[in-house]
Amino acid sequence: MTRWIITIFITLVAVANASYASVRIKDIASVQGVRENQLIGYGLVIGLQGTGDSLRNSPFTAESLRSMLERLGINFADGDPRTQNIAAVMVTASLPAFIGRGSRIDVTVSSLGDASSLAGGTLIQTPLHGADGNIYAVGQGPLAVSGFAKQGDAESVSQGVPTTGRIPNGAIIEREITGDFRDLRSIVLEVRNPDFNTVVDIADAINAYTSRRYNRALARELDARTVSITRPDKVAITRFIAEIGRLAVRPDTPARVVIDERTGTIVIGHKVQIATVAVTHGNLTVRISELPQVSQPAPFSEGETTVVPRSVVETGERDGRLAILKGSNLHTLVEGLNAIGLKPTGIIAILQAIKSAGALQAELVVQ
Repeated sequence: MTRWIITIFITLVAVANASYASVRIKDIASVQGVRENQLIGYGLVIGLQGTGDSLRNSPFTAESLRSMLERLGINFADGDPRTQNIAAVMVTASLPAFIGRGSRIDVTVSSLGDASSLAGGTLIQTPLHGADGNIYAVGQGPLAVSGFAKQGDAESVSQGVPTTGRIPNGAIIEREITGDFRDLRSIVLEVRNPDFNTVVDIADAINAYTSRRYNRALARELDARTVSITRPDKVAITRFIAEIGRLAVRPDTPARVVIDERTGTIVIGHKVQIATVAVTHGNLTVRISELPQVSQPAPFSEGETTVVPRSVVETGERDGRLAILKGSNLHTLVEGLNAIGLKPTGIIAILQAIKSAGALQAELVVQ
């Protein structure tokens, strides 16, 4: 376990050192307003092998089946459907920015009733609506389901989620989202991880580039998240965004320690420092064993056989090693923690105690 901890921390050190390298602006920021839009629709999956909704328990599936057959010219209003090869589903998709009419996108299909599996099913024509209520795409096609579930009289086997599937390129775009992107005179970049130093570095990098190419500074930082850029004259906005997206900057990150106590995961930022502290950690183990004994009465006596309880309590405490921690940088901090030789739970306890002592010069986030 100690070797595993050392390996994990060495990996974190390597990642932290790599964070000092320059990255492209397009990898840490996006253009404000250029985003995906969520689509949703209600539909039916047909062709299931007896694994669909039980229409008695899913009345909305039976009603949808009647409505579909009526639209196809089949009078089925007074019938009592008993099929188990159909399932009501919710269809979701994301509409990418700048996508045109006739293009295709992937859709995700999830069961809405009590169907046990959607494997082998086909989604019939389903309109996909946006938040404004308009239809932007229509989905249809066979489902690709990775999970399965099989059940016998005394045993069942399942893997994955058989009630959810995907249809690659399963929806056709029928409506475009119009906008005035080509006519914008100014662009606003949004940093994915807000930081004042990062937005200042982005603005400085853009101004240095535009001063050389267009003879004037065009960028101005607005807050910890956004940078405003003025588009130069006679330059297409697409080309201009491509030019500034290739510029390299070094994003700044806060000093932060993130702890997930459920999984024992610890992530330490490369700027975390610890004042000089002495740390020791010992484990106290208490083991209680129940060893009941049977007491037999003497021969020809009127006694009864009884069970006499007998408990054995053992305690033990491992020697705790005292170590000096002085985290002038992440590498030194990791070496100090590894020198104590602890499991993740022990390291979590030490970091929390160091924070309580005021020696951890970073934000401690416990999830």
